[in-house]
Amino acid sequence: MPAAAQIKVMVVDDQTSMRAMIRRTLQDLGFKDVRDKGSATEALSAVRSDRVHLIISDYNMPEMDGLQFLEQVRADPVIGKTVFIMLTGSSDRDLVQKAAALGVNNYVVKPFAPAALKEKIERVFGALT
Repeated sequence: MPAAAQIKVMVVDDQTSMRAMIRRTLQDLGFKDVRDKGSATEALSAVRSDRVHLIISDYNMPEMDGLQFLEQVRADPVIGKTVFIMLTGSSDRDLVQKAAALGVNNYVVKPFAPAALKEKIERVFGALT
């Protein structure tokens, strides 16, 4: 059982309020090292220079969307195995299938309850302590 406090997280969303809400939720779950970026481009650069264990990324963002971000992460030999959870405002099967084909670890449909995010994280990492 991993300790949430030991898991480094990068939250990526172009909406400041959504990043703040996810950060608060993660902190309430016991995560201590939560970083955030407003764009996938910024986040990609940040996680390449300072690796994290978990990326939680919105799908719908300008410049580079969540699928493109996921593709860039998976193509990188250093950060390619980073756990990636996609957030989306849509349960569009096509999007979910594309994300799965690119190697997403899980996805969460917005709006979501804190328990739903915890459950998705635990499906990948195991029960958190």
